[in-house]
Amino acid sequence: MTPAALARAVPAAALLLAVTACAQDTRESSGPTSPAPRQRTATGPAPTQPPTRTTTVNIRLTLDGRPADATLNDSTAARDFAALLPLTLDLSDFHGTERIADLPRRLDTSGAPDAAEARAGDLAYYAPWGNLALYYRDGGSSDSGLVILGHVADGDTERLATAGHVTIEAAS
Repeated sequence: MTPAALARAVPAAALLLAVTACAQDTRESSGPTSPAPRQRTATGPAPTQPPTRTTTVNIRLTLDGRPADATLNDSTAARDFAALLPLTLDLSDFHGTERIADLPRRLDTSGAPDAAEARAGDLAYYAPWGNLALYYRDGGSSDSGLVILGHVADGDTERLATAGHVTIEAAS
């Protein structure tokens, strides 16, 4: 090997050794009794992933004594609403599209979109009034201050139209 080639090879080898040392598993630094890291093979099981954040919460509505399943989304307002559960509320009709009830306190709507358009089966929070809305018909145009919290199972949407009382609790 020529002196010029040797001058280029020595720094490259040192760099390779440094990179290789930095890439080793940190568990090796705890001593010789540490187990070697498991190698993943093409036919072996995939490593266990950490649990992912749940994006929905299952709840149960009891409408005039009859259960209905629903799901809350993962918005700030929906999580704040879930913290109020269980709730029992008296419902009244509003504009022939929704049943509404006052909540015990206002919900945190930080990060909520500017406007939402409710669809039949939606559970929503109307921030300007601080009330819960259970839509049994599509709400029409989008409304500033309306925050969709979740949705009732499709087969249970029709019962919202006549419900006078609702109990809402986390599903078990």
